[in-house]
Amino acid sequence: MISVNTETLLNEGFLISTDKTKLDNEVIWQYLTRSYWFKGVKKPLIEKLIKKSLCFGVYHQNKQIGFARIVSDFGTFAYLADVFILEEYRGRGLSKWLMIEIMNHPDLKGLRRIMLATRDAHGLYAQFGFNKLEYPDRYMEVYYPDAHLK
Repeated sequence: MISVNTETLLNEGFLISTDKTKLDNEVIWQYLTRSYWFKGVKKPLIEKLIKKSLCFGVYHQNKQIGFARIVSDFGTFAYLADVFILEEYRGRGLSKWLMIEIMNHPDLKGLRRIMLATRDAHGLYAQFGFNKLEYPDRYMEVYYPDAHLK
């Protein structure tokens, strides 16, 4: 079982919330536009994605310091995307706490499949049951790597 001392984090002023009114779209956009997976993303697209997703904000003393979003039908499938904790807040267990909150969210219980893509965080996600595709030969994709730049 994965554990994080959430009591300590809460006492230090950290909070995780799905309340979209708390989200700071500027912080989210600033981070994502320099990320390896969304470099150069336009701000209106980020606003659209937030509107259409289940979003998790991570905050320190009411300042946004992390984010993740879920795209889902809330019945069988979800895709986890755009997970980040700002660099200066890493190493405190916030990513694990964020994943615990995501995996325990009531709207995501009972799903058949949750997917994600990552270049460098396999160790984090493996702790929450994520593995390589069971049947990779069954999956296909249409991939337009620069579509978000248009």
